[in-house]
Order: sequence, then structure tokens, then C-alpha cells
Amino acid sequence: MAKVPARRTADPAENGSESGSLTRDLILSCALDILDRDGIDGLTMRRLGKALGRDPMTLYRHAPNKAALLDGIAEIVLEQLVVDTEDGDWVTQLRTVARSFRRLALDHPHVVPLLVTRPLATPLGLRPLGSLRPLENILRLLTRAGFTGADALHVYRALFGFLHGHVLNELQELVEQPDETDDLLRLGLHRLPIGDFPLLRGLAPVLAAYDGAAELERGLDILFSGLTATQTSAAQPLR
Repeated sequence: MAKVPARRTADPAENGSESGSLTRDLILSCALDILDRDGIDGLTMRRLGKALGRDPMTLYRHAPNKAALLDGIAEIVLEQLVVDTEDGDWVTQLRTVARSFRRLALDHPHVVPLLVTRPLATPLGLRPLGSLRPLENILRLLTRAGFTGADALHVYRALFGFLHGHVLNELQELVEQPDETDDLLRLGLHRLPIGDFPLLRGLAPVLAAYDGAAELERGLDILFSGLTATQTSAAQPLR
């Protein structure tokens, strides 16, 4: 599947100059660039204003506070998560969505907390509309496939519960010493007491050979097989 290109931050000299138009889209695109590079703590209105060549106070007309800015960033990232609601093969379509979500997470690792944990602090109806679009489109896809609304919501929750856990796990698979050939040393597992963590230390070769894409596909196979076996709707069974 072709990679969805990330938004390009417009050059302030072209679109964000004092004589140009400062738009919400431009602000969010620039904010995403800063967040990708420096993380959430590195994103401030002052730094954003400097990057855009504007007085930071002018940014508050488009984003009243940093919370609104973070919500907007989550929106523009999730805009890239396309769901083909007309696809007659719901399993293949959800697998495509899952792969796209993983790719977005790997492209924007600092945005993952905004997609996974930040929504927990906001009631569903108060979240940015753009962040709810994947949910609405997946419900439409599944109800058109014959699922009841309740079953479609169950499938969505199961899918994104798995995806959130997967991307968090994959982003934590860090190598301490890439140049080492010994897996214990590469992963830093040699620091663990042998007597307390014999099984974990013994799995060093498996941990070192972690393949995020393969793990995703394996998890999706299990998930979709289980959902199909337990579904109560008239949707077509998994082939």
C-alpha cells in the first residue's frame, strides 16, 4: 500500500508572513513538525510563533490554548486514516486501516499519546469532530456489511484496543546498543538480575528479532477470526 505523505509545513515566507494569511491548517502543520522533532514538551506557543514568523499572541485566534493545539494535531493526523466505507470486504478494509494506523504511529511517534491516552480525558461528544471520523466511517462500513450497530461498535473497540496496544508495544522496542552483536547487550537485558528474570533474559533473541509488521498481521488474524466466530449479526463470515 502506498504510504500516505505527511503534510508539508508551508514556508512562513510564502504563507505565514506578516502580509500573508495565517490559517489554522498552517499553524497545525507547523506545530506537527515541531512535535515530531521535539515531542509534546517541546511544543510551545512561543516556539510555534517563532517558526511561523509571527507574534505568538496572534496564534490564540486559531488555537485558544495548547490543549486545543494538541487536539488539532491529532485531527490532522487522523485525517490521513482513510476508511473506504464502500468496500464489500470488511475484513480486508479493516486490515488496511490497521496498517495505515500503524504507519501513522511510526511516522509520528510523539503524536501517539494524543491518539491513545489523551481521549480518555474527554467525553466522546466533546472530542474534535475530525478525531471521530474514523469511528463513524468504520461503523458505516460494518453496518453496510450486515453488522448491527452494537456489533459494529464492538468490532471497532476490539480493533482499536488492539491497535493502541500494538503501537505502544512497538514504539517501546528500543535497542540500547545497536552495534552489539549479543542480544542481551543490544537490548540492555544484561542489567537484569539473572535469578529474577531468567525467562525474560532467555527470550533475548526473540525480542531482538521483533518484527512490528508481522506482529500486527498475526494479531489481526487472531482478532478477526475471533470476531467472526462470535459475531451475532448477519454479516458475511470471514473467508
